[in-house]
This record gives sequence, C-alpha cells and structure tokens, in this order.
Amino acid sequence: MKAIGTYIIIKPIEEEVTTDSGLLLSGEETSKLRYRKGKVLNVGTEVDVINEGDVIYYDQQSGHTMLLNNEVVAIIRQQSVVVVL
Repeated sequence: MKAIGTYIIIKPIEEEVTTDSGLLLSGEETSKLRYRKGKVLNVGTEVDVINEGDVIYYDQQSGHTMLLNNEVVAIIRQQSVVVVL
C-alpha cells in the first residue's frame, strides 16, 4: 500500500483517557473528542513534514476508514494533522 499526493495512511490508536480525579472515560465518551491519536503507516508523495512511524493527532471528522490487509486504517490529508509527537 502506498499513499499518493497529500494523503497519509494511519493506524488509529485507542487511548484511555483519565480525568484529573482519576476516573477512566469510556470509549463512548472518548469518541466525542474531536482529535484522535494514530501511528503513520505511509505518507504520500507530496507530504514533507510527517514521516512513517510518527505518532500524530488528527481531526477524526476528516478522512475515511477502510480495511487494508485485514487491518482497519484511516486515510487522511496532511492538513488534518494537528500535532506530531
């Protein structure tokens, strides 16, 4: 699999979110958050700042999810990335 242009293929990472008081938020509550964490699997030919293996936060309302090689991945544009860790 190879992304083209400004597209990025990522593997979403499920996060456990804990409040300041120590409560663990459920998956339903964390799905309400606007940004998700993911690991970059492949970058397009026009992506210059983000590299394979980077962990990023991206706007979960952008892009599409699909099944590639029996694995759920997200396809997003470079402009949807808000943070590179």
